[in-house]
Amino acid sequence: MPLDNPFAAGPSSIDWSCNVKKTYQICCLPGDGIGPEIIAEGKKVLTAVGEKYGCAFVCTDALIGGAAIDATGNPLPDETFAAARAADAVLLASVGGPKWDSTDPAAPRPEQGLLRIRKELGLYTNLRPVQIFAALAGASTLRPEVIDGVDMMIVRELTGGLYFGRRERFFNEPGAGADGAPGQRAYDTLEYREYEIERIARQAFEAARKRRGKVSSVDKANVLETSRMWREIVHRIGAEEYPDVELEDVLVDNAAMQLINRPATFDVVVTENMFGDILSDEAAQITGSLGMLASASLGDGVALYEPSHGSAPDIAGQGIANPLAQILSVEMMLRYSFDMAAAADDIRRAVTEVLDEGWRTRDIADATTPADRVLGTAAMGDQVVAHL
Repeated sequence: MPLDNPFAAGPSSIDWSCNVKKTYQICCLPGDGIGPEIIAEGKKVLTAVGEKYGCAFVCTDALIGGAAIDATGNPLPDETFAAARAADAVLLASVGGPKWDSTDPAAPRPEQGLLRIRKELGLYTNLRPVQIFAALAGASTLRPEVIDGVDMMIVRELTGGLYFGRRERFFNEPGAGADGAPGQRAYDTLEYREYEIERIARQAFEAARKRRGKVSSVDKANVLETSRMWREIVHRIGAEEYPDVELEDVLVDNAAMQLINRPATFDVVVTENMFGDILSDEAAQITGSLGMLASASLGDGVALYEPSHGSAPDIAGQGIANPLAQILSVEMMLRYSFDMAAAADDIRRAVTEVLDEGWRTRDIADATTPADRVLGTAAMGDQVVAHL
């Protein structure tokens, strides 16, 4: 897709209709842990947006991840995939948790459902904006002068690389254990094709044209052949199609350091799947909390929107999770899938105002936060709706 452009074992459908001008079908995937709690707040915001802008969001819930494994034995049931393909957009909360952790290569894992839906929907681009909310600047572990002006977009290739390459594990292989004894051996294959790099490079350059005009391409070209090909192709696309955009190469280990040392100098960061997975979480922590960051996974069809954080099973069911990243995922959905920029701006404004007024969930509160300003999940969602 060009850049222009609560929950039990079974699915349920909730139809929030208003004075309809247009109806959007949303496939909602609550998933695991805090997922059902935070996605409820995303739906609450959709209701408010629909009432304000005269549209309808029909939200149909489906199973994914550990909840799907428990119910069906499959982290992505066929029914869920069909619902996602038929929707106008997919809103995901979170998947995974220690309940389903296993070193058994044959055991189903929640994350397999997430990887498969990305692959099957052709979601090859992940966009993760990293911005500083002024009211939360003090929550960052970096000095204020270091994070001042941080506003970057991480563009991660999402359907190639190690996560989707050939892999195998061998047992009792001669010489693989200590002192020449039999032991285990495993491998994962890092593989990319030219077209995969071309299309993600174009997304990054297009994004930069709409921002500050700079792309930082992250690779490991001093070691990896895939990175040397990556660098060659990114440079060709830049020179032939985007000569107006500044391009720099950054080795991944240096990029990890520079994200801490000079984060405000980055505009658009483009990289392959595993590097992007790691660096985007690092960049997210610059803001002080993963609970504040959303992401969009785009391709040539139905897009998927989700928070950048995990399922937080340690606080699941307590009603204290931060729903703002989920709500900001709704913002991205309105912006990229439905071309509702004004509504998206409204959500961003509402979240900013709530934070400026001092309202906090537990994860973003500090020692100076008054006790009566610390809210639970639903109350924070109510605050955002009130400001809409």
